[in-house]
Amino acid sequence: MTITTGAPPRRNTPIALARGFLTGGVIGGSLAAMVVGVVIEKVPLLIAGLGIPIVYGLLLLLAGWPRRAREAAVVPRTALATVESLNVPEGEVTDRSVRFDLTVVPDDGPAFRVEFTQDINVADLPDYRPRGVLVVRYPPDRPWLVRIVKRPTPEWEERAAGARLDSVPGPVRVSAPPEARGVGFVGLLGFLLGAAAVVLLFRVDLFEREAADPPSSSATPSVSSSWSSRVVSAGSGTVVLGPGRSFLDDGELPRAVDSLTMERDSRQAIAVVVQENLLSVVFSPTGAKTPDFDPLSLPYERFPALVEEARTTLGAHAPQTWQLTADRLAGALTIRISVTGPEGNAVLEADEQGRVLRRTSVH
Repeated sequence: MTITTGAPPRRNTPIALARGFLTGGVIGGSLAAMVVGVVIEKVPLLIAGLGIPIVYGLLLLLAGWPRRAREAAVVPRTALATVESLNVPEGEVTDRSVRFDLTVVPDDGPAFRVEFTQDINVADLPDYRPRGVLVVRYPPDRPWLVRIVKRPTPEWEERAAGARLDSVPGPVRVSAPPEARGVGFVGLLGFLLGAAAVVLLFRVDLFEREAADPPSSSATPSVSSSWSSRVVSAGSGTVVLGPGRSFLDDGELPRAVDSLTMERDSRQAIAVVVQENLLSVVFSPTGAKTPDFDPLSLPYERFPALVEEARTTLGAHAPQTWQLTADRLAGALTIRISVTGPEGNAVLEADEQGRVLRRTSVH
């Protein structure tokens, strides 16, 4: 059995559930506010996300002050205890968090077992041997908060030196009252609802921002009638073709690449990725030593033939999707055409002149 005599009853369920729900809501809402504030660039929202947990923590601290004052007013009880067992963790630190199992024998009450953890200096560990007698102190209404008195008064030190204490059965032990059931669940529910509330509150800024804001100079659609969009940023550029068009059409691909690089001081790129109607160029960061190349130097006139060879000779039957990637990540500039069909993937590799280096058929 578990002794809980003199201990307070199980925590009030409605209060514990409400506190768990509110705490989860504050955490979820503040995290969502910080993320949304960064995305939509609203500094007040970001500050609110940082400040709300601090204010909530201060309110909890103030709300718990009367209870802590009552607990501090309780005079602790001193008693003798014998060490049933101890677990000393390995490590190189001076103070170790030792797990004790004690039998506590109060002068005016029944003996009980208790487990707890207390930091003990390595030099003092020989004083805490099994079956040794110690002096402990604990609040009478919360005996599970027992602590070893490292420097007892001469009277208690003399009593401990001459005492012989009997063990009590392991099941007869005290422990802290359990939390109300469901606190963890309502805390998670509060977290999700708090985050969802912030996202819903700013959903217009989040999901309709691009439609509401005028397009920037870096995202201006091209004048080419065959392109549906062209977007250029500091690190990459993208061109999407309109319906019925392909980057294998005569002159389409070099013209799109040139449009992405013409506004940049450096035309160097780390990779060029081409699909049927999608082009992406990853630019080389300014001043960075990366394996880059000039995307305009690629043998674009060879691309249609290379893609056709990969689609028709490597066993990837229709329907198919293909992707061409050019990069220097492996050293020399390499052009890879990957074709995916019902039977699997096939790869054709070529050099910077468009000459085929190797073929990997579908297995």
